Amino acid sequence: MTMLDNEKQVRKDERERTLAERVPQLQMSGLSLQDLQNLCKELHQKIDVVDEERYNIDSKVTKNNMEIQDLSQKIFELKGKMKRPALKRVRVSADAMLGALLGSKVKESVDFKANLKTVKKEEEKKEEVTDWRKNVDAMSGMEGRKKLFNSGQ
Repeated sequence: MTMLDNEKQVRKDERERTLAERVPQLQMSGLSLQDLQNLCKELHQKIDVVDEERYNIDSKVTKNNMEIQDLSQKIFELKGKMKRPALKRVRVSADAMLGALLGSKVKESVDFKANLKTVKKEEEKKEEVTDWRKNVDAMSGMEGRKKLFNSGQ
């Protein structure tokens, strides 16, 4: 609280000092009627000049505020209407990707396939392709059914 009171006092003192510098105190004692009228006319002229400046500054501020509001509205509209394009897949080799990530530091190409283990595939057993007519003849009759019955057990 004391700090706030000190700040208020400092501001008040600064304001009084600034006003004393800019606006000198009026010496009206001992002036004739004509001198007082001239002093009033001078003060009115100064007030008119200050009012014109204040009006000009106020109009500039309102104009700038309107421009800011218009631009922010345009930005809002652009954000709402903008469509993002669909991204396309890009195929990049491992060397090109490392070059893009690490830059020119990598001079040698890295062979990822050399580090992989080799796996041997087992060959599938293929049944011999025979003439289907011989197979049908062998299975027909009691002998063929007997073979199917015996193979099922």
